[in-house]
Amino acid sequence: MPRVSFEHIVKSFGAVTILDDLNLAVEDGDFLVLLGPSGCGKTTLLNLLAGLLEVSDGRIMIGERDVTDLDPRDRGLAMVFQSYALYPTKTVYGNLKFGLAASRLERAEVEQRIAAAARLLQIEPLLARKPGQLSGGQRQRVAIGRALVKQAGVILFDEPLSNLDAKLRTEMRLEIKKLHDTLKPTVVYVTHDQIEAMTMATKIAVMDGGLIQQFGTPDEIYGKPANLFVAGFIGAPAMNLRPARLQVDGHCVKAGFDTGDVIDLGDYGFAQRPESGAEVVIGLRPEHFVVADQPVANAAASFELPLRHTERTGSDATAYLGFGDQLLALRVDPDRAAGFSAGEKLRADFPRGKANVFDARTGRRM
Repeated sequence: MPRVSFEHIVKSFGAVTILDDLNLAVEDGDFLVLLGPSGCGKTTLLNLLAGLLEVSDGRIMIGERDVTDLDPRDRGLAMVFQSYALYPTKTVYGNLKFGLAASRLERAEVEQRIAAAARLLQIEPLLARKPGQLSGGQRQRVAIGRALVKQAGVILFDEPLSNLDAKLRTEMRLEIKKLHDTLKPTVVYVTHDQIEAMTMATKIAVMDGGLIQQFGTPDEIYGKPANLFVAGFIGAPAMNLRPARLQVDGHCVKAGFDTGDVIDLGDYGFAQRPESGAEVVIGLRPEHFVVADQPVANAAASFELPLRHTERTGSDATAYLGFGDQLLALRVDPDRAAGFSAGEKLRADFPRGKANVFDARTGRRM
């Protein structure tokens, strides 16, 4: 399957620049997710690749071909839209066949492709129905099938699950990932949903303000966020981000919070030697805290803080502790959370090697 690359891409609408000198490469067979909030430029980038928008400057390569100025039909792509974009007067079979209308394939080849896609997506019993007779999940399967029959090397997905309920989203995530594992196309997938990104992607490009804030595997982005935006955007509950000041004494590095609490950063891999007194932001993921009656041996930090409230969601629970004039979120066992009382003090230990440190001035990882 072909490699896709964006080289020095600029996209402007009049005086407003949406993307400015953006560079990104999608390797052969990768499942790339463009992830970010509304207005970050991810859909604009996808539409530039699809040929639905014109590039203001730069070029787009698919394999060895420069497709920057080619018509959408000549780019060798298939696209799945958020709105399904099915023809209501055609049957499922007709919708699948329509995707091959301009291909001039032999009838036997068309039938073979439709049958293969229907079998893979388990929509064979639906071929005679029209879109109005299908559920949302079934319609999305048909939309994906219409892309699959083209047998394109690159498949684009524009927030395809946003119209589905939670249960169907989970099912379709698994289906799309299974399709990628089976067929190995190069995929570019747009979403604002971090769960979709973390569960399906081989690579994620986190975007904000028309810029790529971080590019890497899901584990890299979760474990070592490049800046405060990525740290706050990835993770549910969100990472606790609290201001602190570094205390450096030889090889001993700590950070002190305004509350008087201290965290040991002696095993943190600073990119450059830290300076004592530097203002930083410490990132502590809620799921890394340990709430126990007995202290955790060799913890990086230990807190004893009052419980403000808890949120229980069946299989999960989050406790919010008072931390000065802010809250500290901790993921806790839901059965144990049931016995907590507002106002009681909880001991929370934070293990070594899990903290994130950011420069308070630039927002970048240190």
